[in-house]
Amino acid sequence: MKRILILLLILSNIAFAQSDYKRVKKDIQYLSSDKLKGRFPGTKQELMAADYIIKTFTKLGLEPKGDKGFLQEFPFKMSKNPHATDDQMVPKGYAHNVVAYLNNGAKYTVVVGAHYDHLGLGLGGNSLDANPENKIHNGADDNASGTAGVLELARYFVNNGVKENHNILFICFSGEEEGLLGSKYFTSNPTIVLSDISYMLNMDMIGRLNDSTKKIIISGVGTSPSWGPALNRRANNIIKYKADSAGMGPSDHASFYLKNIPVLHFYTGTHTDYHKPSDDAHKINNQGEAYVLNFIIELMNDIDKEENIGFTPTKNNNASSSSTSFKVTLGVIPDYAFEGPGLRLDGVSEGKAAQKAGLKQGDVIMMMDDLKIENIQDYMKGLSMFTKGQSVQLKIKRDGKEMIIPATF
Repeated sequence: MKRILILLLILSNIAFAQSDYKRVKKDIQYLSSDKLKGRFPGTKQELMAADYIIKTFTKLGLEPKGDKGFLQEFPFKMSKNPHATDDQMVPKGYAHNVVAYLNNGAKYTVVVGAHYDHLGLGLGGNSLDANPENKIHNGADDNASGTAGVLELARYFVNNGVKENHNILFICFSGEEEGLLGSKYFTSNPTIVLSDISYMLNMDMIGRLNDSTKKIIISGVGTSPSWGPALNRRANNIIKYKADSAGMGPSDHASFYLKNIPVLHFYTGTHTDYHKPSDDAHKINNQGEAYVLNFIIELMNDIDKEENIGFTPTKNNNASSSSTSFKVTLGVIPDYAFEGPGLRLDGVSEGKAAQKAGLKQGDVIMMMDDLKIENIQDYMKGLSMFTKGQSVQLKIKRDGKEMIIPATF
């Protein structure tokens, strides 16, 4: 009987360790519903989303770690469209981070974060839709998926029956789409001591895992000597990954990296619905997201043995942090998981130079005039060589065949 009880206990722990994709699906469906009108910072719909997050944190018994309970207010001003109503956009006011704390009585703390804001009704200038105004941008992948990930990890670490060697701070940021405003505010006005943070994990767009490749992109691997070995120990996991060493990037982990805190950013890739009203919940791979969250749980449990991992500055040479300046764009969405050579397209923006030239999803750009394109850095360098109105000869590969396509910026 004792052996049976032990076996049942082991099986129970294994079953619990798996993220529940049905809970993930429920969270994403609510956060990206039309009712929340795209969760623009400072709107009542942002606060509705914040309230949903707070109710989950409260039910789990987590400690509030904002400056007003779970909320951390920060100034927010947005006036690109002076005719927008307060329901559509906030000319000035406050946006809100949501901050909760799992106190394990440890010396060091881990931050698990994601942004929960999105583009609202497309009035702020960040939409990639041809005619975005007054269309609800639900942002199911960007970033209801990451927010649901924070909630699911909070459930796991509260209920796993283990007292980790780190405290865990769960943060859902607002204002990310407007320039990492919430995470910048938090790192400048922290509610815990920054030097006590061992590392920060950021989940931004983790809802579109490709079922055939099961590959995620993990940035920030170079920010600590502990990341490489820990990720290598996950090599036999169902999830595969492409590592990017850079600590900088266009998401909230960058704010922590700039404070000399090790970071990792998890991302399942860009798609044709990025920053468009079509980024809806029915397109999310909920089971795939559960796989990603299990991967993160295993990584956190592995690294928990180290009290405080070391920080290493990185060469921030990824596309998002490139210092190369350029005045033109083709209007393509790169496939960041593509190993090369070339730049494979995950999508083409409506009405931009690439679409007008006839480029398609899946095309691989091999050359821009005489410049060979091995990777996204080469592509960015190529863009810097042109000005608006100039033309370029693109050598591409489509379905295994090479062809030349002219395009005009």
